[in-house]
Amino acid sequence: MDTLQAIILAIVEGLTEFLPISSTAHMGFAANLMGMEETEFLKMFQVSIQFGAILAVVAAYWKKFFDFSNLKFYYKLAFAVIPALLLGFLFDDKIEAVLGNQIAISTMLVLGGIVLLFVDNWFKNPTVHDEKELSVKKAVIIGFWQCLAMMPGTSRSAASIIGGMSQKLTQKAAAEFSFFLAVPTMAAVTVYSVFVKTWGKTTPNPMKGYQMIMADQQHILLFLLGNIIAFIVALIAIKSFISLLNKYGFRPWGWYRIIVGIALLVYFSYYK
Repeated sequence: MDTLQAIILAIVEGLTEFLPISSTAHMGFAANLMGMEETEFLKMFQVSIQFGAILAVVAAYWKKFFDFSNLKFYYKLAFAVIPALLLGFLFDDKIEAVLGNQIAISTMLVLGGIVLLFVDNWFKNPTVHDEKELSVKKAVIIGFWQCLAMMPGTSRSAASIIGGMSQKLTQKAAAEFSFFLAVPTMAAVTVYSVFVKTWGKTTPNPMKGYQMIMADQQHILLFLLGNIIAFIVALIAIKSFISLLNKYGFRPWGWYRIIVGIALLVYFSYYK
């Protein structure tokens, strides 16, 4: 991976992490188009730069995250993230195995897009307009919805937002809680990927994520650059998405997923 490739992947991550279109699918496709070899470092890099994107949420909503008088906010996130932590740990190897299956990921893009075409009609008359009105029970239910995104191509953002709307949250409140929930979820994923997970178990030289990063100065540079760019781009995307969601709903994102998913299916089926 060279510097330009890392920058492009970070831009893609920042743009798509909080949109209901699957950052995993878009980064995988971008890497494929650039002819990048699917190395263990590349896979770890794609996961770890999500840390930069989630820091953008903390920056955008810093008053919420540093309001220590509102302890219920932290309780809700703590309980809501438990399902993803448990299931993610149990099915980590199976999830990683699917990451290289572009046909499966492209199919999920299409199927998820079809769902998004109808979401606006399924959940009408919301009653929860703010995170403060959300109960811990409903937060946990949204946390289980988030687990649907363990199938690459589904979109963590889409799954958790739909989960929020199923619990009577408005589109805006559901999107914002999805952002909040991403922070502990993706922070845990990053810590696990960089410090706990052993990459390349079947190779002659398995390594922890931080060992790959520290292996040479180029890897350190790419890791830092990737997170910084993902942070900047995600900060812009977060605010833009809320505005677009309020104005147009989910249907444009659904059609986007269907069109891109079909294009990817054709590409990976006949040209790769």
